[in-house]
Formats: sequence, structure tokens, C-alpha cells
Amino acid sequence: MNVRIKSNVVDILAEKIYPAEIIVEHGNIVSIQPLSKDILPGSSDYPSNYILPGFIDAHVHVESSMLIPSEFARLAVTHGTIATVSDPHEIANVCGIDGVEFMIENSKTVPFHFNFGAPSCVPATTFETAGAILDAAAISSLLKRKEIKYLSEMMNFPGVLNNDPDVMKKIAAAKLEGKPIDGHAPGLRGETAKKYIDAGITTDHECFTKEEALDKLKYGMKIIIREGSAAKNFEALIELLNDYPDKIMFCSDDKHPDSLVAGHINQLCARAVAKGINVFKVLKAACINPVFHYQLNVGLLRKNDPADFIIVKDLKNFESINTYIKGQLVAENGKSLINTAATANKKTNQPDRRINNFDCSKKNPADFIYSTSFEKEVTISVIEALDGQLITNKFITQLKISDGQIKSDPEKDILKIVVVNRYRNAPVAKAFIKNFGLKKGAIASSVAHDSHNIVAVGVSDESICEAVNLIIEKKGGVSCVDDENRIILALPVAGLMSDEDGYKVASAYTAIDAMAKKSGSTLSAPFMTLSFMALLVIPHLKLSDLGLFDGDVFGLFEKSIS
Repeated sequence: MNVRIKSNVVDILAEKIYPAEIIVEHGNIVSIQPLSKDILPGSSDYPSNYILPGFIDAHVHVESSMLIPSEFARLAVTHGTIATVSDPHEIANVCGIDGVEFMIENSKTVPFHFNFGAPSCVPATTFETAGAILDAAAISSLLKRKEIKYLSEMMNFPGVLNNDPDVMKKIAAAKLEGKPIDGHAPGLRGETAKKYIDAGITTDHECFTKEEALDKLKYGMKIIIREGSAAKNFEALIELLNDYPDKIMFCSDDKHPDSLVAGHINQLCARAVAKGINVFKVLKAACINPVFHYQLNVGLLRKNDPADFIIVKDLKNFESINTYIKGQLVAENGKSLINTAATANKKTNQPDRRINNFDCSKKNPADFIYSTSFEKEVTISVIEALDGQLITNKFITQLKISDGQIKSDPEKDILKIVVVNRYRNAPVAKAFIKNFGLKKGAIASSVAHDSHNIVAVGVSDESICEAVNLIIEKKGGVSCVDDENRIILALPVAGLMSDEDGYKVASAYTAIDAMAKKSGSTLSAPFMTLSFMALLVIPHLKLSDLGLFDGDVFGLFEKSIS
């Protein structure tokens, strides 16, 4: 397909903007010809819009969108996103190498640049039950594949600091293949940060403060500014772009479907420009730096490059008019031109392919009872969830005993949280959490980083049991129950994703999110926050299927009540 486009070319590398005609033949840019100086601004021949390289999400778990890659792409292109640096860590924890294969193969069905990494930490820790193990040999094999561009986030930073043999073999394998290594080291500062970086770790998307990021930049690391559905670090870090334009990238990390419908990297660009940051610095982070860092085969609006570019109305709001990938128009005026997965399969007579690993039986309310030998009151360690953050606080409080049980106390906003092993029948792990705000019912999810067991929070054992059983029945999903209603958004692909129309999934998610908030939750994204309450590699207090976990000492609580 040949294309001719007249627009104001945004040459990010040269830091200049000029009107030109771009000619595309067979998916590549063959000419960028400046328009005649006789064509003056304001004339009918002078372009009013802007053409620039497409946006790149520099670190994202596609699975967290609850959409398979082809549907993620379908929504993302409407916002000018043409590529992702995608860590298939979530599905790998559930289905192992087969899960990574599923993501790669599905991604090939659509015109979009998915760039996958080899998940470095499967399982993330030894203090939880996952569905698979990827050892150094498996990682080495993955890294040899051309579809695998990097070693995904090395969350086991204690393993790096202590020279764990398996961890170091994975790092060595990435170095051997000449592929970059992503980091994950929240709160790491000073000499420990330097040691982690000196091992070969090149990026971090887990900085919570500007001071932490500056520490890591000082030792040569690049910082990825994250703004997802749960973790939001843009405001804390964006000023760094003024002084470090070559070392900053943008990412979403984890983005729910309703958030993806609303916007993507384009939103970060608009917010950064609104803060007075130079537009070329902003676009370097959004379009250029990921290509160079990860050695991506993505066009940068140069002659002979693949025709990967977008046309936007202005350089203020970055509203996308057209999105092109390899010369193909994939989105126009906010409407995706990529077929749904179901439509594509019908056209090619391909059967729907679903992959999963789910093998536990339905539960009874008695499975969720927290028994104690104390008679009147207990002192107990409680997780404190923080809106907009992955980290949690831990605090000690007293809860009353009723019938030999420790129960939720909605008046104090201290609710029971449970994690149910989805891979086999096992005892239910129980603890207590603050700040979910539910006054009735329960919410549950089989999206529960990183091992993706079932996590639930609720006001009673009966409601928690109902929410969990809805998920077990569908072999994956997010659910909400209250006094009258029971709804579930089924996620039959690995218990993480739906293969239905992405816009319908987003609408269903919006409905269940609204129900959780109607039940009292004050969190901006209750299901996204819930999904991180079992993420042990982020401090301070979390719950795995094996019990309450203290991230500061990196071990299970031997005694959480007294």
C-alpha cells in the first residue's frame, strides 16, 4: 500500500518541526520532502496537523489489561500507541513457557509491534505457589529467540545482591545474547542500588520518589516513569525529564481495560507538556528512547524506516487522528481498524485458542473462618492498602473475638483478606486489611500478582466464599457480590484475560468496578489494588497462599497475632 501524507513533521532527534510530504511504499518511508517555502502558514496547502513517531509503552504487562494481545493492540492504537515492551511475566507464572508462546503467537495476528521479554522471576518468590517454574536453562533458551528482546524485570534484587547462582545465570544469559536487563528494585538506594545496577541491570520502573530515582540515575540506570491503573509515579518523577531527557521513558506497567479505553502514553505526553516541559524532551521519552534502549525494529520517522507514525491534531493534547503501522492505517479519528480476535478467527477459519491452569474445588464458608484460642481480643498485624501505590503499610491493632473467631470490622474498615490456591486444593490463607472500605459483600480476583492465586476481601465469610466460588466456576475472573447481586467478569485465558471484544470487556469491568464502589470501596481502582495485595516483592506487608508475608525481612510471619 502506497501513501502520501502532507503534515508538519516533528523531527524529534533534530528538534525541529517543518511542513513536508511523506511518501510510503510497501510499508517503508521512501521520501520526506519539505514543502515549498512558497506555501505559507494559513494557506489551504499548509498542513494544520503534526506527524511524529508512534508512542511506545516501555514496560507493560499486557495481561493486566484483561485482554489478549490482539485486543490490547486494538484499543491502544486509537491513542497513537504503536509498540509495547511487554513482560509476559503474569501468564508465565500461570502457564510457563506455553503462556509466553501464547502471547507471542496471538500478537502476530495484528499489525502492532509487541516486543516481549523473558520473564526472569517465575515464580517471583519461594513463599507462594505458582503454576510454573522458569529456571536459568529455560530463560537462556527464550533469550535466543528473535521475538524475545530483553530479560524482564529482575524482581529478585536480594538474589542479585547476594549473587544467587540461578539469578546470576539468567543475567549472564542476557548479556551473552546482547539483550538489556530490566530492573525492579523499589526503595533501593546508595551502595546497594549501585551493586544491583553494576550487575547489569539497566532500568527501573519502581521508583516512588525523585530522590530514589536520582540515586539510580547517578549509577547509570535509566528510569521509566510509570502511570498505571494502580501505581502512579508521574507527579513524583516527571521533573527528571528536564535534566535527563535521554534516560527517561514512559510506561503503564499495569493498565485495566477501562483505563486503556480512556487513554495511554498520549495522556502522559499531554500532562508533561502542560507542566512546561520541552515537547522534544517529552517525545524522546515517549517515542525514541525505548527504540534505542531495547533495539526495537520500530520506525522513527526517517527515510527508509518502517512507516510507523501517527498524525495528531496538536502538540498539546496529542489527540490522534491517524495511526499507521508498517504503512497500514490501523486507527482513524479514535476508531480502531483492527478486527476483533473473534472476527479475525472467523475470516481465517482459525479456532479460538484458550490456555489455562486452574484446578481447585469450590469452597465452603467454613474454609474462611479465622479461628483463635483467644477469648476476648487479639493484637494483630494488619495490611494497610494505599490508593495509587503498590506498596502497603503494616500496623498493629486490636480486634475483638466472636465465637472463637476473628472477624471483619467494617466500622473500623478492617476487613478479612484471603488468598486461595488456584492450582490445587489447599488451606486458605487469611489476614486482615485496611482501606478497602467495603460496607457489604466482597470482591475477588484471579488476577493476583505474581502467582495469580485467588485473592478476595470482604465483610463476611459467606460473601467472600460466594465471590471466590464465582471465580472457581469460571476458572478465572473478577467478581463482586453484595446483599442482592452477584456479578463476574470471566477471564478464561489463564484466569487473567478475556478473548472477547476489548470494548465490551472494558464496559463489563466498568460495571463491576462501579458495583465495588457502591458497596463502599473508596479506592480509585479497587480491583487493581486488590490484585497487588499478594505481590510479595513490593513492601511492606502482603498475603500469599502460604501466609502473611513481611517484605522488610523477606519472609513469612511466624506469628501475626498475640
